[in-house]
Amino acid sequence: MAANENALRKMLAKGYKYRDLTVREITNVITQYKDLKPLMDSYVFNDGSSRELMSLTGTVPVSYRGNTYNIPICVWLLDTYPYNPPICFVKPTHTMMIKTGKHVDANGKVYLPYLHEWKHPQSDLFSLIQVMIMVFGEEPPVFSRPTTQAPYQPFQAASPTSTAYMPGPAASYGPPRSPNPSSFQGYPYPATGSYPASPAPGHFTPPVSPSVTTGPSRDATIGEDTIRASLVSAVSDKLRWRMKEEMDRAQAELDALKKTEEDLKRGHQRLEDMITRIGQEMTDVDRNIELLKQKDEEMKAALEKMDNQSESSDIDDVIVPTAPLYRQILNLYAEENAIEDTIFYLGEALRRGVIDLEVFLKHVRVLSRKQFQLRALMQKARKTAGLSETY
Repeated sequence: MAANENALRKMLAKGYKYRDLTVREITNVITQYKDLKPLMDSYVFNDGSSRELMSLTGTVPVSYRGNTYNIPICVWLLDTYPYNPPICFVKPTHTMMIKTGKHVDANGKVYLPYLHEWKHPQSDLFSLIQVMIMVFGEEPPVFSRPTTQAPYQPFQAASPTSTAYMPGPAASYGPPRSPNPSSFQGYPYPATGSYPASPAPGHFTPPVSPSVTTGPSRDATIGEDTIRASLVSAVSDKLRWRMKEEMDRAQAELDALKKTEEDLKRGHQRLEDMITRIGQEMTDVDRNIELLKQKDEEMKAALEKMDNQSESSDIDDVIVPTAPLYRQILNLYAEENAIEDTIFYLGEALRRGVIDLEVFLKHVRVLSRKQFQLRALMQKARKTAGLSETY
């Protein structure tokens, strides 16, 4: 098993995006259905392009009316598997013909709802093979190719080694019946028996024609009306199936487009709201810019006026108290600071020897008395004005 997985990994090394998932599913299938063999081959798409893809080719056992038949199939795995469904075909041998129906077209391509609704990880390769076996058991995809029969002889009982044909669309034996557009006449098959086992895995053994003959009065030819009716029926089924597929695909695309349209409408409404909000914000910004420009011009005019006044005006005229009491406090404060500065400079003069100690003490005593009176008066004025006593 490990060797098979390693070989599959080497085969899928180039091109397959999900190699581990693909190897696991292929290993699960070939373990259960040993006649299916993995092969790398070139697959040609409808547009003419080709690509190297992995395929499972061989036969699967199908039970039909109590007998088991080996149906040859080929399952192609895309390089995006398992996120895209496989492409399935029925591959009849030279002794078989494809029976077209709602699940198989004239080229042998298989159409199943399971493939149409494929979704990983709910869908997998092993379940697909089981669905194909179940569908083929209800409606066989192939039947034995008709051959010209010898003159009529009594039918011999089938021996244990006799081989059964896959039933045709309406195969029968016995007395001739009137032509039926939905069946082929004159191609009998035994009522019992089965396909012989395959001699080697992956090879389908063509059935051996049984010893069945028809009488001289049996018509082994197919009328043109029968062929025409069969073709019309097959084409009608195929067209109905294709039309249903196209309608389902168109409906899915229409639903997606409607959803996209709703999303675009919601996005358009959001964009309009954003544009309206941005426009309002731009209006507010422009108004604020104009206001700032106006205030800037006022400030420049005030500064220019102050510069002109400072050059020609006295500092005492610039500061104008609002009440006489505040003017008194301002004058007391200025006089008190002047005395403080005078005492400081007297000390500097004493230090430098400009004045002697007696003169210094005399002036300091007079100035200190004056400063005390000013501070006492200032505290009384501040208390009257409702200001704090400390300054």
